[in-house]
Amino acid sequence: MPPIYLASNSPRRRELLRLAGLPFTVCPSQVDEAAYAVADPVTLVETLALAKAREVAIRAGRGVSIGADTVVVHQGEILGKPASPAQAQEYLARLAGEAHLVITGVAVVVGGGLEQVAHEITRVVFRPLTPEEIAAYVATGEPLDKAGGYGIQGLGSLLVARIEGCYFNIVGLPLARLATMLARVGLNPLLISHL
Repeated sequence: MPPIYLASNSPRRRELLRLAGLPFTVCPSQVDEAAYAVADPVTLVETLALAKAREVAIRAGRGVSIGADTVVVHQGEILGKPASPAQAQEYLARLAGEAHLVITGVAVVVGGGLEQVAHEITRVVFRPLTPEEIAAYVATGEPLDKAGGYGIQGLGSLLVARIEGCYFNIVGLPLARLATMLARVGLNPLLISHL
């Protein structure tokens, strides 16, 4: 089996890839995300995911690289990772009682040059939140390194009324989509995870 590289330093993506049962090495991408000013969220996440996977594939020289990028979109505006607690509070106040989209781009690049890129969209509805609830959640520090300012796998789960679509996409790596992409290059997690 070729080596598999995760082009991300996200602990959430590491944990999700472990769930797939594949051995992998974390090799964080050195792509400057700020250099990509793309207005369309789907194009943005697919472009960044592919850039990250390509950059790691070039450094590794062989194997399979997996890149991903996630954004939250509310009323047509992209909400990335909040730059400060104040911005996290602003994001959460906007999302409270509202629906938004979580969009993750995922890319698989094989050292020989084969590239695949796709995206997953999940609709999330927050329950109404009081200013005190928002302040308390932000004070935990959990929102500061997550797109949209919340983590559904932690205390942020208390903010969510319902989801429509892939839960793992909200966490940062749509596993079913990734499994399909890996199967196309002979790395079906269900067939080889027992090795």
